[in-house]
Amino acid sequence: MAGFFSRLKQGLSRSNTRLNAVFVKRRLDDATLEELEDELIAADLGPAIAERIITKFRKKSFGEDISSDEIRRTLAEEISTVLAPVAQPFVLDESKKPHVVLVVGVNGVGKTTTIGKIAHHYREDDKSVTMVAGDTFRAAAVEQLQIWGERTGATVIAGKQGGDAAGLAYDGLKRATEDKADLLLVDTAGRLHNKNALMDELAKIIRVMKKFDPTAPHSVLLVLDATTGQNAIEQVRVFREIVDVSGLVVTKLDGSARGGIVVALAEKFKLPVHLVGVGEQAEDLRPFSAEDYARGLVGEAKESL
Repeated sequence: MAGFFSRLKQGLSRSNTRLNAVFVKRRLDDATLEELEDELIAADLGPAIAERIITKFRKKSFGEDISSDEIRRTLAEEISTVLAPVAQPFVLDESKKPHVVLVVGVNGVGKTTTIGKIAHHYREDDKSVTMVAGDTFRAAAVEQLQIWGERTGATVIAGKQGGDAAGLAYDGLKRATEDKADLLLVDTAGRLHNKNALMDELAKIIRVMKKFDPTAPHSVLLVLDATTGQNAIEQVRVFREIVDVSGLVVTKLDGSARGGIVVALAEKFKLPVHLVGVGEQAEDLRPFSAEDYARGLVGEAKESL
C-alpha cells in the first residue's frame, strides 16, 4: 500500500503546489487567512469547505505564529473529516448471481478502463466476471474491453457497432445468470452533449434489464475524471437526474491539479467514493481512503510509511 500512497501523494502534488506558498512559518493574520482561503478555493475544495477551514484556523490560532506542519496537519484533519463518511469500499453482494453494476459517465473519463481494472481485481480474487461492451458507438471501447477480457479471463459480451445497447445488456445479464457469474459490469455510452438521447438510452438499458431481473442494476457507478475540476459537480448532478447513482469512481488523480474536487463532491452530494485511480495499471485503481487522500492533498507524509 505504501507504493500506492506514494503515487497518490505524487499525483496530488500538483494540487498542493499552490498551497505550498502558504505553508511557511508565519503569523496567522487576516491577510494570511485570506490568501489561504483563496488557494483552497483554487484547489477546487469549494467555498463552503474553505470557509469552514479558515474559521477553524481563526478560532484556534489567529494572531499566532504557526508552522507549515501545523497548517498541513489541521488541513488534513478537516479534509479527512469531510471525506470519512463517503470513503466506503465497493462490496460485492454475493447473494446476487450476478451482482449487476451499470457504469456511467461522460466520454473520456475512463469508464471502460475502470471496468477492466475492476474485472481484474475480482478475477484475482477468483470471482467470475462478465463484461458488456455497451458503448456500441465507440469501436475502441469494445476493443478495449475485449483486451481486458483476454487479459483477465473475464467473459465479454459485444455486438455490432452502433447496435442496441439495451439488448446487449439483456443478453449479457442472461448469459451471466446462466453462468452463475459473480459480477456483471455493463459499460455505457456517455454523450452528455445530447442529454436527452443519453437519458433515453440509459433508461432503456435499465428497463430492459429489469425485465430479466427486477432488482437490476444493483449498483450504478459514476466515473469522474479529476482533471475536470468543478465540471465534475455538474456531471454528478446530471447523471443523478438520469439514473440512481449509488457511488463514485474518481480517475486520473495522477494528472490533476484539482484534487480538491473530491472534497467538494463529498460535501455537496454525500455519495460514497468507492475507488480512486492514479495511473494506467490495474493496481492503480484502489479503494478510497479518506486519511490517505487528505494527507496526499496537503502534502503531509504518512506517518506509517
